[in-house]
This record gives sequence, structure tokens and C-alpha cells, in this order.
Amino acid sequence: MRFQLLGPLALADGPDTVVLQPSKPTILLAALLLHANSVVSAEYLQRAVWGEEQPATAKAALQTCVLRLRRLFTKHGVTETAIEAVPGGYRITAAPHTLDLLGFRDQVRRAVALSDDPEAELYTLKDALSLWQGSLLANVRSDVLHRDEVPRLAEERLRGVERVCDLLLGLGRCGEALVELWTATRVYPGHERFHEQLIEALYRTGRQSQALAEYRRVKGFLLDELGVDPSPALRQLELAILRGEDLGRADTASLPGPARGPAPALAPAPGPGSARGPAPAVRVVEGEVVDDPGVQPVPPVPHFTGREAETAAMVARLTAAAGPGAKDRQPLAVLVSGAPGIGKSALAHQVAHLVRDSFPAGRLLVRMTRPDGEPRRVPEVAAEVSRALRSGSAGERALLVLDDVVDADQVRPLLLPSDGPAIAVVVTSRMGLAGLIATHGGWVHRLSAFTETESYALLLAALGAERVEAEPAAARRLAALCGHFPAALRILTARLLTRPGLELGHAVDWLGEDPLARLTLTDSPGLSVTGLFDRAIDRLDPRLSEALFRVGAGPPDIPVTGDTAPETEAVLEQLADAGLLEDGPPGPYRIHALLRAHIRRTARIRIRRTEKV
Repeated sequence: MRFQLLGPLALADGPDTVVLQPSKPTILLAALLLHANSVVSAEYLQRAVWGEEQPATAKAALQTCVLRLRRLFTKHGVTETAIEAVPGGYRITAAPHTLDLLGFRDQVRRAVALSDDPEAELYTLKDALSLWQGSLLANVRSDVLHRDEVPRLAEERLRGVERVCDLLLGLGRCGEALVELWTATRVYPGHERFHEQLIEALYRTGRQSQALAEYRRVKGFLLDELGVDPSPALRQLELAILRGEDLGRADTASLPGPARGPAPALAPAPGPGSARGPAPAVRVVEGEVVDDPGVQPVPPVPHFTGREAETAAMVARLTAAAGPGAKDRQPLAVLVSGAPGIGKSALAHQVAHLVRDSFPAGRLLVRMTRPDGEPRRVPEVAAEVSRALRSGSAGERALLVLDDVVDADQVRPLLLPSDGPAIAVVVTSRMGLAGLIATHGGWVHRLSAFTETESYALLLAALGAERVEAEPAAARRLAALCGHFPAALRILTARLLTRPGLELGHAVDWLGEDPLARLTLTDSPGLSVTGLFDRAIDRLDPRLSEALFRVGAGPPDIPVTGDTAPETEAVLEQLADAGLLEDGPPGPYRIHALLRAHIRRTARIRIRRTEKV
């Protein structure tokens, strides 16, 4: 049994998680866990539970809370952790494997010791940050804890994110850093170090105009909201960009490591005036400079929700004991398939973190397509995987997440037994890959849109219980406007997080006017529902894409026989296999409302362009 404090307070037993209901015992447990293995005074606990103005019976009521908490432990089978009554207060005992906060700090200390090896430090820090699972203590109704403890915890995470981005920039992996920094700068608009990192990453990936625009945006925010000028480091960075200086690639050996000591302090990377080495290896795709995808540790999934049945089944299969003679068999394979943006990668990454203890040789993300959508060559991927696994012993296991596989031939060569670590493979693909399952076996999880309950849970985790539960009907309406489509919900929550004062009811009206146009991140247009669909359609054979446009012009329920059938069953099956049609009912096929709307809008644009010509 494990306590999860880095998010809503919860009890976890393997893949099963119980989020505790808001109550006074829940507040008491949070206060004790925040100071695990230390004596917490009764006076402090009383203030945490009842606030600064406590009732006269608070001392006796605290003892009752402790009894209720012990009964809760018994109910859920908590045996490794105990609450002790000691002179002056209470103490709860925990260890890194029973409390995620201690596990996080333990991983950060391990990262400190690895500061001479930037890749290893980065992997360890990402593993630590994967323990954070949503809004801190969202189900703990204590003004004292949210005032005194939550900001301190949040700062620990921010130092970790800063250091990860420093390492990525130092290693020349600027494109990867951008993914983290777009979100960080919008959620924490006053955090100048994140803006500095984002501007540097944009500049070093060939986006000078975007970098300068981001500097002007930050400067305006600081002046308008805080009445201050940008920091000297930001001003120096702007000057370096205007001069066209080659910021290049930082010498990773000279990257400043975290400060030594018990606290996980994480230092910033060198500024633009620091000594730099040679520029990173890059490729030019459609006029933009991008990092090579390569192999990397599986990143964490913020606010992961839903997919409980699939998660439990995948964890059980990946952690099951190997039978006799298993070393001579091909690796265990699990396929996660479905539409673009349906959450395949998020599920695979989440499962990879849940099974970390079963794969001591590592859990690696292998991107199987390039940013332009072209499949990567199998020999190139195989060589990178081999290099990444060379430090593992034959007696250990490693997990490969082969992300965005295009066809079965990309996977088959990677499923051959090897002399290195034993491997298991999780494949994500828009394609059904039935041929792979036919020749190599394995299990298939075909994902569909979220249920209403799963969509609501995602909004709770991403936006916080206080904001969502204040307007539950509006939250459900927003989820419906997103078609319960995971990618759309993620984009929506990102936009709402940057507008904390916007009421959800007003957001319903705003989104309902034009969902397709507003389900996009204006500062990162590539992160949009329309862009997601366009890239998926561009991958199709031209004949299939034209068939999809004909299907989209019809009703959402698609017949496969009779005069009303828009296409042959074979064509519809190919579109379904590509993740662009869903199974019924009433079926056998349906087209998702957002995709249908996008196809119809694109068709109208085509007609207007033709008319102009």
C-alpha cells in the first residue's frame, strides 16, 4: 500500500487507487504525511484541521480523528504505516516506497549524485517528476495546509522542472524542452526562469521571430501585472538573439548541478554568455530546425485519468511472472491502438511508470515517426535501442514503448530475442496492426473516446476540484462540446488554466461558438484538434482521404450496405483501421463529431478556393 500526496490525497495498491473523500481525518492524514517520520504537535494538527479559530473541544476531537484514521487504515489494509501517539503530538512512519513525497525526494537526491552524467541525471529527475499526479491536495479542505505547505511542495516540483529543462537545453534537446516549457510558462506566467528557457529553446530551434515575440509578451506581462522590468538574464538573452549570437550547445560537463544538502535545490543552467560547445545535431523539416527523435526515458503524464480497466490489464500482463523457457521466446507485446489524439501514448506512458519496479533495466520511449510523420528506418531505430540497452544485464528486464508505429514491419525486427536485457514491448499505433498480432501474438487495447465520468475526472484533475465542483453542469457541458475526446480536453484545460478567472459557464458559450477554432493553443498552433486531424489525413493514401471526405459529408452513422452506403466495406474497414472511424453502435461504423465537423469545414474551404480560381 502506498500513500499518494503529490496530487489528490489517495491510497494506491498497485494499479488500484482510492482517492480519499474530503473530511477531517483526510486533513489529519495529509498534515502527518507532510511531516512523515517527525513529531507533529497536537496544536499544529488542530490548526490544520479546524483553522486558526478552533472549537473548545478540538483536543478531544483530534483524538477521535486519529481513531477514525486508524480504522480507515484497517479498512484498506494499511499495515506498513502506523500512527504513533508521542509526547506533545503524533508521528506517522513512512518510507520512499510507501509515500510518494519521500520517493520523490529520494529520487532527487539520487539525481544530485549523478550530476557528472547529464543523461542519467535527466532520466532520474524525470522519474521523480512522474510521481506528481495532479492538483496538490485537491481533496484536502484545509486553509492552513494550502497556505503553508502546498506552496513549498509546488516549489520543490518547479525546481525539478527547471533542472530538467536546463539539462535538456544543455544536451541540445531543445525540441523536447519546448514541450514542457510551453505549459510551464503559461501556468506560471511570473516565473522568469521558465520564460528564459523557452526563449532560448525557440531561438536554438531556428525560431528567432517567435523567441523575440515571446520576450515582448513576457516583458509586457511583467510591466502590466507586476510593474517590473525583465530580469538581467532575460534582457541579456534578448540582446544575444538580436545580435544573432550562436548560443549553440552547452558543454554538459559544465552544467551546474543541484546544490548539495538535504533539500532538493536545483540550480539554473548557464545564461547566454556562458561558454558553449558545438551546435547540436539537427534536421530541417518543412523549413524548421528540429531535434532528432531518438530514444529517451518515458516521460511522466500530467493529470492522467480514466482508462482504469485498460491500465489494470496492461499492468497485470507486463508484471506477470514469466513461465519456463520464457528466455527463448519472443518478447511480450501489448498493442494500444485508436484514433489520433485518443490517448494511446498517455496510457502507455502511465503504465510504464506503474510497472517501474518490474523493469530495472529501464523504460524507454522509442519514437517510431519523425516530426513530419515519416516512419523512421528500422536499422536506425534498432541501433539506438541497442545502444540504450547496452548497460543492462541479461538477468534484468527492460520495457520499450514503441510510439506511433506506422506498420507491423517497423516492429517485427525489434521483437527478436537478444543477448542483452529481456524486453517487453508496448506498441502505440493508429493502425490496428492485426498482422503483427497474427504473427507474434500479444494483447490489443483499442481505445475510444472517454466516458462522461472519465471526462469529468480529467477536468477535476487538471483544473482542480474547487473550480470544477463550483460549476459541475458547465464542466459536463464543456466535456460534451469536446466530444469527450482526450486531446480536445487536454487543449481545453490548458487554455482554461491560463485564464483562472474565467467561469466555466462563460467558457461553455465561448467554446460553443466555434469549437474547432478554439480547441487550439494560440501560442503553439501545432497543438490543435484541426492540426491533429490534418496530420492524420495527410498520412492516408489520397484515395482513402477522398473517401473519408465523402463519408464525412454524410450522417455520423455510416451504413455499409445498400444504396446509401458511401463506400465499399473494404474502404470503410481501412479507414477504421487507420483510427479515423469508430465502431458502432448502431454501426458498424461511426465518425466522431469533431472529425466530421473538421472534414465539412475543410470541404467548404476547398470549394471557396475552387470558386476563386
